Amino acid sequence: MITVLKKGTTQAQMEHLIEWLKARNLDVHISHGHDYTILGLIGDTSKVDMELLSSLDIVESVQRVSGPYKQCNRQFHPEDTVISVGNAKIGGGNFCMIAGPCSVETEAQIIEVAQKVKQAGADILRGGAFKPRTSPYDFQGLGAEGIRLLLEAKKATGLPIVTEIMSVQYLDLFADIDIIQVGARNMQNFDLLKELGKTDKPILLKRGLANTLKEFLMSAEYIMSEGNQNVILCERGIRTFDTYARNTLDLTAVPVLHELSHLPVIVDPSHATGKVHLVPPMAMAAVACGADGVMVEVHNDPIHALCDGAQSLKPEQFAVLAEKMRTVRKAVTQ
Repeated sequence: MITVLKKGTTQAQMEHLIEWLKARNLDVHISHGHDYTILGLIGDTSKVDMELLSSLDIVESVQRVSGPYKQCNRQFHPEDTVISVGNAKIGGGNFCMIAGPCSVETEAQIIEVAQKVKQAGADILRGGAFKPRTSPYDFQGLGAEGIRLLLEAKKATGLPIVTEIMSVQYLDLFADIDIIQVGARNMQNFDLLKELGKTDKPILLKRGLANTLKEFLMSAEYIMSEGNQNVILCERGIRTFDTYARNTLDLTAVPVLHELSHLPVIVDPSHATGKVHLVPPMAMAAVACGADGVMVEVHNDPIHALCDGAQSLKPEQFAVLAEKMRTVRKAVTQ
């Protein structure tokens, strides 16, 4: 249920109403707009007398929210959420480029890539320290050492870091990481999501390879219900009947998620396609359809990469793509 307060409502009046609502075992989420304030009521709202609430002098309107997700619902929070990380802003008309290798391999590798993607205009450095792999015999990442090397790259370039967490047991290692990524395979690891909800770090949540958008938003709700409102949604392709590409990139998810939710939405064309020649056109398509950012895999020596070399751009290729994305972004926002 949402309650829209009238313009001119004082802080004291709002606090008195919130106290009254909390006395009825409801959590209250406050969203301030330019001309209004919305109170999102979470809990058993079936016992709330809508007529009584509507009759209050400071209340403009009251309505029930039909969707099962509440805090990420745009009805609760009409204004776009903007997440700030270092000098980068994600959402609310800002566009963010995230780039880096699938996995951290050596200090020289990650620092070289970080320097080159920054020169090309990247705002955030990505890199895997823990790698979920289909085969137990494939490279699984450097773990804690990979985290250390990412932080060295941050020192060398100033770029904020995003890297994936695999389990709650590793959470302490992420104390200095700027954005914690939840991979597609962990999208419905609800214990992990709840623990991340207790942190104050931005969480980049990837859509599961066989999950609906409703399920995707419900996973975001798990994080937000624990108090962490800084969630970034990432479309990274879903599994369909076609086998040419690694996955099928669902770009309709971008405008749909923007319609349903106030959270930023970015796109990962690298994992979506699995083929380096498909990454640039899909990245530009993501920009064209309104994505708040694009996350691209970049490796200085893709042929010898220990993970996902076939979908990784070389730094010079990323530089060309970055310029094209800026051109597309300018065209669609004019």
